[in-house]
This record gives sequence, structure tokens and C-alpha cells, in this order.
Amino acid sequence: MSNNINVVGIHSVLFVCMGNICRSPSAEAVFRYKMQAKGLALKIDSAGTVGAHAKQKPDHRAQKAGVARGYSFDGMKARKVTVQDFTDFDLILAMDYDNIEALKKVAPPAMQDKIKLMLDFATEHEEDQVPDPYYGGARGFDYVLDLVEAASDGLLAKM
Repeated sequence: MSNNINVVGIHSVLFVCMGNICRSPSAEAVFRYKMQAKGLALKIDSAGTVGAHAKQKPDHRAQKAGVARGYSFDGMKARKVTVQDFTDFDLILAMDYDNIEALKKVAPPAMQDKIKLMLDFATEHEEDQVPDPYYGGARGFDYVLDLVEAASDGLLAKM
């Protein structure tokens, strides 16, 4: 975990995973809930580094796990990261190192410093990457929520 990330002045956050149907929409749903509970109004969204699931709703297993904890996935549809996202968002949080590398290929060189790992903000977990639960069982989706909840709390505490 990196403790030296300055988030002062952050007004918008984009959460990114590969397909934008499991991890990043879960992170968006969790962060939206926690942000609103703190009375904050930031621009947030999620996207994927690949467009294979574009316009699809989040995975039903991710939704089931999230809704059980009180999170809403209403209105979410998968989309692919665009170059414009690096202008539109102050902070771009990737779920793993593969996403970081894919984002760096899209990001204008002067905006690559906006890219961070989601778990850079999780203080009570050893992991540095949010594992992809897509090919696993239900427990994987719950674990993703555990991780993104911790990271969301850590990020909000720095704001």
C-alpha cells in the first residue's frame, strides 16, 4: 500500500478493471454509497480496459453480492476506457497491475500519474491487487467487496 498519494482536490474518480462487469462496477457501487453517506458529491464512474462486455449490466453475481450489502448497481452498463477519461477524471483506480499496464497504453503521457491501484488505499489488507472473481464462486465476489470497501474507506479518509 502506498501512503503517499495526494488526493486533495480530487473531484472525480474512475474505477477500472478488465471487462467492467465485476470489480470496477462493484467499486463504483461501494464508493458511491460510502461517498454519499459522508455527504460528498464527486463524479464517479467505472470502465474496462477491454470492450467485450460493452453495454452489458454488471455480472449478476457481483450484483447479488453487492445488493446483499446495500449497494445499488442501477443504471450501470459496461464501457471501455477512452482517452477522454484521462481528461474527465482526476483519479483513475485500477484493480490490478494488468489494468495499470493497459491504462498506460491509452493515457496521454502527461496524465499517467492519475493512474493508481485501488488497493493503494486499503490499509487493513495485505493484497495490492483486487482479484478477478469472474471464473470463481460466490465467495470471490464477496471478497472483492471486502477489498473495495476497505479501499473506499481509505480513500475517503484521505479526502
